[in-house]
Amino acid sequence: MASVTLKSVSKSYGTNAVIRGVDLDIKDGEFVVFVGPSGCGKSTLLRLVAGLIPVSSGVVAIDGEDVTDVPASKRGIAFVFQSYALYPHMSVARNIGFALETLGIGRDAIRTKVRDVAKMLKVDHLLDRRPRELSGGQRQRVAIGRALVRKPDVFLFDEPLSNLDSDLRMEMRVEIAKLHADIGTTMIYVTHDQAEAMTLADRIVVLNHGLIEQVGTPQELYHTPDSRFVAGFIGSPRMNFAPVSVEGAGETKHLSGPGGFAIDLAFSGQGAGAASIGVRPEAIAITGEGEGRLSGLLERIEDLGHEHFAYARLADDSVWVVRVAGRPPLELKGRMVGLAFRDADLFVFDGDGRRLDHHESHERASAAQFREARR
Repeated sequence: MASVTLKSVSKSYGTNAVIRGVDLDIKDGEFVVFVGPSGCGKSTLLRLVAGLIPVSSGVVAIDGEDVTDVPASKRGIAFVFQSYALYPHMSVARNIGFALETLGIGRDAIRTKVRDVAKMLKVDHLLDRRPRELSGGQRQRVAIGRALVRKPDVFLFDEPLSNLDSDLRMEMRVEIAKLHADIGTTMIYVTHDQAEAMTLADRIVVLNHGLIEQVGTPQELYHTPDSRFVAGFIGSPRMNFAPVSVEGAGETKHLSGPGGFAIDLAFSGQGAGAASIGVRPEAIAITGEGEGRLSGLLERIEDLGHEHFAYARLADDSVWVVRVAGRPPLELKGRMVGLAFRDADLFVFDGDGRRLDHHESHERASAAQFREARR
């Protein structure tokens, strides 16, 4: 096991800056997940840690030792790629143990290590098969086993489950979490899947255009995002947003926006001008027209069996999503409705997209009304 430290790490290809001065400390035994939109640099950052590509500037350290110029093979890391990259002509046993063969380890020792790893990953009954005879999930387990058998200091995963169907991804998430709990090795994991990030990570690193937007636990990022970008990226369905106008020079300001939104809030750091508000789908209740903070046309209700999503179009043509608890309001479909939410569930972002902390509003929906609407 080992810690990983990045100090002012940058990577450029010509004039194109992919990673721009990243600082990050990953603790010994921690499970850290890199997330962000396509092109944000998360896979590039992982490869810089691995030594598969050189840094343009900055320092990469593993367990306190500067490895910036150390080859990948000498860094004590194991990499699990998106593609399984198994040797098609070799058995599962040889695929798992091949790295040990190249190190000159004896056959009996290799056989014992391969058997132990295969049992841990539940592929010990497949050791004589070829990769073409395996399912996608089994191939991914073999790829993980090939990395695990080397007993690395750090595991690096680059979207390892993206080629699997939804059921297998869920199963493999459980297995990877169990693997980390069993062996306690430092793991860095790249994914675009929020469910993977939220369920696997001790901490999540949100990347945007080669910069770190925020680092925190899943709960910190979900409940206290630093920016509109993080608030919109973490959570499914995503947070609802609407533009607002801010008026007032003192601490208490008046916010107004589409759908009849109007509220007085006390906060600092934003003068008069443009800002935005955000509310998560599960924090909204559908009420009668004129009874909520916002009003919109209820256009569609999706029935997913265990839950329902309602879609309301506001005056600015934006569509807000509501996660409906209990019976869906089918009788309101096609009609104007109110959208109610509490002060505590309202996020406010300044003109640059940074979250503003606010106090209680002077015009608030009663808690009793909100509870009644959520039934």
